[in-house]
Amino acid sequence: MLKPYHHTPINEVGTDEAGRGCLAGPVTAAAVILPKSFNNAILNDSKLLSHNKRDLLKPIIESDCIAYAVSHVFQEEIDSINILNASILAMHQAIEQLKTPPKFIVVDGNRFKPFKDIPHECIIKGDGKYMNIAAASVLAKTYRDAYMNVLHEEFPMYNWKKNKGYPTKEHRAAIKKYGITKYHRKSFRLIPEE
Repeated sequence: MLKPYHHTPINEVGTDEAGRGCLAGPVTAAAVILPKSFNNAILNDSKLLSHNKRDLLKPIIESDCIAYAVSHVFQEEIDSINILNASILAMHQAIEQLKTPPKFIVVDGNRFKPFKDIPHECIIKGDGKYMNIAAASVLAKTYRDAYMNVLHEEFPMYNWKKNKGYPTKEHRAAIKKYGITKYHRKSFRLIPEE
């Protein structure tokens, strides 16, 4: 059972990202502040939820939370500053956009850079422990998936509607056949070396 918050029930923001391991498209982060009373039996780490459950949770999180924000950092920036820094930048940008300033930040994973003077804590597998991080993981994933569905219309041969830019066999075969697009991350190893 996920706990509603980690450290403090007053304006604690959970943040997480989606798309770190992808070959194409942005890395997307979300930041969510939930009310102390928030409870949802379905909510969990977005990777453990079906597409339908994530889509079901998205409007619930958005309507029931105190504040939320989502930010994309695109492939040019990822190539320029590396994926770890881009992931942290996306989280910072999402937190920056919150209408309610947080008092404490909980981050999924083990790497983060201080944001302003707000205390933070990194929590390994935090999206499976705390509702505010799980909620952020769901929003990051659903917003990124929606964005990749739009890119799919422009370049259907890579099947981003299905693989969302992750390095599937099909995606790598399409890169071999068609080359790369402006949405691919050029700093990543896009096809394995023979």
